[in-house]
Amino acid sequence: MSAFQAPTGTRDVLPPESARFSAVVARFAELAGRFGYGLLVSPMFEDAQVFRRSAGDSTDIVQKEMYEFEDKGGRTLALRPEGTASVVRAFLQHHPQVPWKVWYATPAFRYERPQAGRYRQHHQLGTEAIGTADPDLDVEVISLGASFLASLGLTGITLQVNSMGDDACLPGYRAALTGYLAAHESGLCAEHAKRWSANPLRVLDCKDPACVALHAGAPLLSEALCESCRAHFARVTEGLDAAGLVWTRDEFLVRGFDYYNRTTFEFAAPALAGAQDVVLGGGRYDKLVAALGGDPTPGIGFGCGIERVLLAADAEGALLSPGGGVDVFVVDLVGGAAARDLAERLRRSGIATDRAFDGRSLKAQLRVADRSHARLAAIVGAAELAAGDVTLRVLRGEGAGSQETVETAALEGAIQRWIT
Repeated sequence: MSAFQAPTGTRDVLPPESARFSAVVARFAELAGRFGYGLLVSPMFEDAQVFRRSAGDSTDIVQKEMYEFEDKGGRTLALRPEGTASVVRAFLQHHPQVPWKVWYATPAFRYERPQAGRYRQHHQLGTEAIGTADPDLDVEVISLGASFLASLGLTGITLQVNSMGDDACLPGYRAALTGYLAAHESGLCAEHAKRWSANPLRVLDCKDPACVALHAGAPLLSEALCESCRAHFARVTEGLDAAGLVWTRDEFLVRGFDYYNRTTFEFAAPALAGAQDVVLGGGRYDKLVAALGGDPTPGIGFGCGIERVLLAADAEGALLSPGGGVDVFVVDLVGGAAARDLAERLRRSGIATDRAFDGRSLKAQLRVADRSHARLAAIVGAAELAAGDVTLRVLRGEGAGSQETVETAALEGAIQRWIT
């Protein structure tokens, strides 16, 4: 056993399980492109102030979870704890035309207790759309999230939405909530009993039963909204209805970052037991660009944890099982040159192909072929080599166990009949 192991809270994702990761990212990339979003690739670490200014100094992410370090030049940097802040920094640096619509796939780092679907290094997919406050964009972003989850075969997903208001109405709500929490301070969880006053909205995001129990008597955001925010939210919910999306309003949905205003939303998978059932969530952040030093510019986006999505898929029996593998595994009993040349030829034809090495026996090569999850084995023995043929054996799926001998020149066509 090696003396070195993956650090606590991290894990290695090996093939064939990693095929599910790549399948999820590919599905997301295809859908994001359909909605007009382009891929942004940005650094995994930033100046720590990018995340401090965006997430807020009172959040757990900044106070407890962010990986900060000083580099050799004396700069204080931080590993990315979430995706939005880096996108906004890139927007400010490069000045793209608006609306700027991008998607990303990135590892994210948070020093927290490892839990199901959430590791100290986990992986996020996300979108950001910057440059317009149009509520129809909110609908588009939520619809993209819903389409993505549905494309994975997830059917038990629920959608909650809310409006947090804006600078015209949120301060009044915060004052009302502060008064309520001050009167019920003894009922807060141990953590928020000590620091709820720094940001009372964080209590609404707490999943501890003690804090959740206080929600019942807390003032409602919907009753504090100004007319502009009411109209914005009405347009959003009208669009969700028009898109055929089933949603419910969660009066206490504020998410975990200080930068959110107006629309917030979460998709949850009830099949995931407990409080950690959110698989995709986000909202509007019309003040974040200004918080990072730019001109006031509205934006909206979401993040989605790949590990959490895969857990939800497992719970529902959705998506693809580990594997996928290759289409063809070449079994060579005549020295290896046939496998070398056939594998190269099939790959150039667009057929996923693997082979064995080291001159193994037929039985040993077929064991490796089975582990590759290949649909077919292309077998070349002495008889096939002499006749210019290949034997195709069906390894799995319809026709498993059957085989046919085809001319080498017609091999691609015969394979396509089995794999399409």
